[in-house]
Amino acid sequence: MTETTTLQKETQIPTNLRLLLILEEVAKRGVAVKPSDLIETLGLAKPTVHRLLQTAEAEGFLQRDLDGRTYGPGPRLRQLSVNTVSSEHLRTARLAILRGIADEIGETCNLAIPDREGMIYLDRVETKWPLRIQLPIGSRVPFHCTASGKMYLSTLRQRTLNGYLSARKLQQLTIKTLTDPNALRKEISNISDRKYSTDEEEFMQGMAAVAVPVLEGNERLVATLSVHAPTQRHDLNSLKQFLPVLQDGAKQLSNLLSP
Repeated sequence: MTETTTLQKETQIPTNLRLLLILEEVAKRGVAVKPSDLIETLGLAKPTVHRLLQTAEAEGFLQRDLDGRTYGPGPRLRQLSVNTVSSEHLRTARLAILRGIADEIGETCNLAIPDREGMIYLDRVETKWPLRIQLPIGSRVPFHCTASGKMYLSTLRQRTLNGYLSARKLQQLTIKTLTDPNALRKEISNISDRKYSTDEEEFMQGMAAVAVPVLEGNERLVATLSVHAPTQRHDLNSLKQFLPVLQDGAKQLSNLLSP
């Protein structure tokens, strides 16, 4: 695209819409974005893109990735996405789906979304059993030792996954927590192949869990749907029998996101 063509296209985009289009493009791609990608896709001039990226970064809507050159969602944009999917009409339909799953399985069902430091519980429907595991809405749990977190890790690009695995020592929460990066990498590869994830007392002793992905129309993971239970009622093999129920529920939740 020539400089003249770029300037012509830029003048067609209202000034107050340009930053919104950049935020939309970053959120849509789901990976760290280079300014040159935005210039090419949106047809904005290089100085305009860099100025808007600096503004969005200063206000917390975007943040630079580890390489210092690319940009991803910042804390305010991530919170905006949480508030959007938590809007009342969406949440009413979402909770109806979760209640149906919880009633059929008889155990607590959770909907979690990825954040930079772990998975955040967005919604949950509790089991009616007196013995239950308390993880309230808003709880943040690790990626490496939870069913929902490992499900998310299995969708990352290899370079991003390697960066996560090498960034810090993986915390051992139980004797079954995978803390060896190679062992966890193998587990994540298996999850990617089978399209569901498990937690066999890796996060919490005496708890088992199974998770499946909730996908957008472009097949990108936006959330995970999981069920967990005390091993006194369900071991991992017992919970896996409910995979068809979870997968059907995940499809229903994905349909809520369709335009």
